[in-house]
Amino acid sequence: MRGWLARTMKKTKILLIEDDAEISRLTAMYLDVEGFEVAVVDDGAMALEAIKTTQPDLVVLDLMLPNLSGIEICKLAREFYQQPILILTACDDDISEVSLLKMGADDYLVKPLRPHVLVARIEALLRRYTKSAAVKTEQGIIINVNASQVSFNGRQLELTEAEFKMLKILFDNRGTTVSREQCCQALRGIDYDFSNRSIDMRISGLRKKLGDDKMPYQLITTIRNQGYKLNNE
Repeated sequence: MRGWLARTMKKTKILLIEDDAEISRLTAMYLDVEGFEVAVVDDGAMALEAIKTTQPDLVVLDLMLPNLSGIEICKLAREFYQQPILILTACDDDISEVSLLKMGADDYLVKPLRPHVLVARIEALLRRYTKSAAVKTEQGIIINVNASQVSFNGRQLELTEAEFKMLKILFDNRGTTVSREQCCQALRGIDYDFSNRSIDMRISGLRKKLGDDKMPYQLITTIRNQGYKLNNE
């Protein structure tokens, strides 16, 4: 049976970046049977240009590649590519969840690949991306998750990556209190300073850029001994 996304009218484009000819052949063949449109690149030096030109819906990226490693490709791709990246690795000792997030990947699988698991992970990532990529609005704030852009009352905001992540978790939980621990989780892979002070500084930066840095705060309120809340009224 074809996968959930394979049954849509437009084929989902997958870019497979893998230098092992047999693995890439079998993987591409299986994904094609499942209804995906697959392009294959076998050289790290060609990977970034391929991502730019093919504009895939998802990238499947091997860590060990000639000329440019998967880690470097992932980091550089994140400067212009916002769709999901699924890492392939020969050993789970090569990678940790923290380093995975830090390099910008969304998930990873350990070889040898099980085709049905690969498809399930791809579909899960694309469902998650589709759900979160919609433009979200509240209180004059517009968040475009796909483009990592935020505007407020018609004005584009220049946010750091950490500020964007912080605002997004507050936005996703608007009207309810977000704990400091949740804030730390949102910044995992971006900043390893998880002190209360570092969270306060980022909240302060957000308030300033939102023009809400004078007490009493109207948009982002502090809930004493608990965390922060983005008001939805």
